[in-house]
Amino acid sequence: MPGTRGPVPVPMQANGTSDLTSEILRTLESNQPLHTAETFPHASQAEIKAALDRLASRGMVEYDTNDAEQVVLTEEGQQICDEGSHEWKVWEAVKSKGRIPIKELEKVVGPSAKVGQGNAFKLKWIKKDGDALTPVANEVTDTTRDLLRHVSETNTFPDPKQLKDYQKRKLVTTRKVITYTARKGPRWALEIPVEVTDLTAEMLADGSWETANFKPYNFKALGEHQYAGALHPLNKVREEFRKIFFSQSFIEMPTARFVDSGFWNFDTLFVPQQHPARDLQDTFYVSDPPEAGPPGPDTAADQALDEMEADSQMYQGDSSSASKLNYQKYYDNVKAVHQDGAFGSIGYRYPYNDAETRRLVLRTHTTAVSAYCLHRLAANPRPCRYFSIDRVFRNETVDATHLAEFHQIEGVIADYGLTLGGLMDFLGKFFTKLGISNLRFKPAYNPYTEPSMEVFGYHHGLGKWVEIGNSGMFRPEMLLAMGLPEDLRCYGFGLSLERPTMIKYGVSNIRELLGHKVDLGFIESNAAVRLEKE
Repeated sequence: MPGTRGPVPVPMQANGTSDLTSEILRTLESNQPLHTAETFPHASQAEIKAALDRLASRGMVEYDTNDAEQVVLTEEGQQICDEGSHEWKVWEAVKSKGRIPIKELEKVVGPSAKVGQGNAFKLKWIKKDGDALTPVANEVTDTTRDLLRHVSETNTFPDPKQLKDYQKRKLVTTRKVITYTARKGPRWALEIPVEVTDLTAEMLADGSWETANFKPYNFKALGEHQYAGALHPLNKVREEFRKIFFSQSFIEMPTARFVDSGFWNFDTLFVPQQHPARDLQDTFYVSDPPEAGPPGPDTAADQALDEMEADSQMYQGDSSSASKLNYQKYYDNVKAVHQDGAFGSIGYRYPYNDAETRRLVLRTHTTAVSAYCLHRLAANPRPCRYFSIDRVFRNETVDATHLAEFHQIEGVIADYGLTLGGLMDFLGKFFTKLGISNLRFKPAYNPYTEPSMEVFGYHHGLGKWVEIGNSGMFRPEMLLAMGLPEDLRCYGFGLSLERPTMIKYGVSNIRELLGHKVDLGFIESNAAVRLEKE
């Protein structure tokens, strides 16, 4: 019959005996209640539970769960139970020989001689006679072995206070034991009955549904766990930031270039070639390939940026103008402003090393991408807003608040007539959307921005002031070398992605958020993030 179960056959095991379910039914027929610990001492708790649940789900039996704690012997305790305690072995060896030199005791008794000797002294079973041991008592009672034999036979300890001492000595331990008491249920039967699970058209036609034994629905049963994918908390917060940028007409920069040249990562940003940031202890350098080629267009990045600008419908850029860029002239401008000074700046006045520009590095900031996009803007200067959120790499010592690999959130605004006050006003509105207000600004130094400001804000959720980012106006030495007009100025600001994520999810150790120590349960159980205002 479609949609039915049963009568359920009772499977036979290899030795010809029926399974545990059948044994329970036959035992209950003549003897109830049934105590599983007595009737099935060798069956595992899991097997008994499965058989009882199978019958209880059909109302054939009912059962109670009994939790108990048993005392069992450890490996050392079982050895004492079989051979005698350490002190008894020492006493027996000394008594049998009459006198044993202390140095030879371990050879006679074994590794436990030192422990046994101390206990035997305390019990006054033996005494020291010069450099040897002699017996004191002619007859002794090995209380330790007697207690452990009692534990072995009854799984109980007669004195609860003394039990702790034996546990410290690692002679006994306790374990939780689960047993069951079963009795006949309201639908008792010796055979599991047929249970209909589906009401079919055939049953309605022949009327068998009126006498069918329908399987009751278990509305308390949990559904099967769905192992669905889950977004990492960093991705959730990243998406929140992207929405905020998009709502303010920003275009996302292509940031797939993790390895970059020293020219784009440092020189274009007016970072001197002797700057400490270029040292090996701060930057990861790539040895293969040994060096980069001269600066030039990145076709994949240009195409991606063209598509993003076209989708934004905010900027009427000319994608063909980027092909007119003269990268050699840009390189010469950067070299001149570093070495000799240019565009009204005296520069750094040091011999510019061309080989340093070709060194390959894991990018230390996404500002290298911003420099590429701003130079591309020089082909068709116009107001633009760019942002990026991606990974950067620093040769940091890993601890609770630092990683060698982390995320940088960066925003760039290019427009005419920008002022420092306008940057402060923009940052105030931007961070308000993150729930951070009452900004404070502290002067700072960045090679590529002047003036520069560290940004602090009062976070109402935390109830304290927190450093939230860095900002400034890109220097003329950087922008004019690109070929941008003098009156086109640029704001730049950035912050980390990990810090607001740690604040939101209450994570105190960054290694629990990113890396091999991340708990997958933590990722699966957290709901989509919301950057609350309070």
